[in-house]
Amino acid sequence: MQVYREIIINSFKAALAAADPHAAVPPHLPRPPAGRTLVLGAGKAAAAMALAVEQHWPAGAPLEGMVVTRYRHGLLTNRIKVIEAGHPVPDDAGEVAAREMLRMVRSLGRDDLLLVLLSGGGSSLLAVPADGLKVDDLKAMTRELLRCGAPIQEMNAVRKHLSAILGGRLAAACKASVMALIVSDVTGDDPTHIASGPCAPDPTTYADALAVIARYGIDAPHAVITHLERGMRGEIPETPKPGDGLFERVENHVITSAQTALQSGAAFFAGQGVNAVVLSDSITGEASEVAKVHAALARQIIKHGQPWGTPVALISGGECTVTLRGSGRGGRCTEFLLALAMDLGGQATVWGLACDTDGIDGSEDNAGAVLTPDALQRAADKGLDVKALAANNDAWAFFAALDDLVVTGPTRTNVNDYRVLLIT
Repeated sequence: MQVYREIIINSFKAALAAADPHAAVPPHLPRPPAGRTLVLGAGKAAAAMALAVEQHWPAGAPLEGMVVTRYRHGLLTNRIKVIEAGHPVPDDAGEVAAREMLRMVRSLGRDDLLLVLLSGGGSSLLAVPADGLKVDDLKAMTRELLRCGAPIQEMNAVRKHLSAILGGRLAAACKASVMALIVSDVTGDDPTHIASGPCAPDPTTYADALAVIARYGIDAPHAVITHLERGMRGEIPETPKPGDGLFERVENHVITSAQTALQSGAAFFAGQGVNAVVLSDSITGEASEVAKVHAALARQIIKHGQPWGTPVALISGGECTVTLRGSGRGGRCTEFLLALAMDLGGQATVWGLACDTDGIDGSEDNAGAVLTPDALQRAADKGLDVKALAANNDAWAFFAALDDLVVTGPTRTNVNDYRVLLIT
């Protein structure tokens, strides 16, 4: 029924509204300092966060700065410059912007304030390579890390040790007090993992970075391996670690996260008279395997009425991974849904949605997709080879053919994935 499709899509819209930086930023803004306030930031939500700062900063208080965001994610601002750059693979625009940020932050004194606005995507947008490396090295490593299926925490352990600004190094370059406001897209909401923690202590090491490369068989550029090996031998300084005195003048505040969005989605379902259960805000693992667990839970509910009766909405967040084996299009949300469809085999009472809150699921311009009970039948009617599409990592083609993609455009926020199974 069309009504179920509308309900699950509207629950996603409610989740997005709860993660909107325009609402999340103002309650956390500090008082202006005696000196200057410099705003720096990076991520998919950076422009929206910067605009929120401008709109709620005292009119007579000094304010300047610059943020870098993904292409097509910019907004018009007055006092904080917005730069657009490459994501998920870094580019020259990101390098130029991040180098300028380092120059700006070094001009601050002890009476000033550095206000940092961070969100998912910041790791690639702050594209300043460490000494001896080039931005092309960062590009090559990012492509390899995206393909290998490593969780974001391991990816960022590598990126921090190839960077001149990530892993606490932005805060280390500053003499002023630092406050970072953070929109979390990482399970666990630890600031060290969000945008690779430019203002947070880094517990990982050069040895950890090399271990990730070895674990996933990554074909790293020679310059990258040489740099990391020099770091492991102590020839290059480590990233600032927990307990470092510099963090006594640094505050990191997560201002909105996946849990906020999931709870808003659950509240929407409750308003529709549907019991809603938030399973977890931190589900990780291979998308197709996570789908099998969700399908098993759905079957238990349908067959036995356990652990919840129907109607019920099962809501979850987090960040799954996809190990690429084919050349198709899509992302972890559509990959999850296609695997779910195949495992459920056309259960007549299960509707699904999986979308990334940043509006971008993998390689295309959709946030995710909707799964209807008749999806497999409609695919068969169109002559689609579902197993071949799944094997080629081409979930996008499946949902595009059915006109079931969810397209939001840039949301300018990012609190990771929103998944829901509505069992009627």
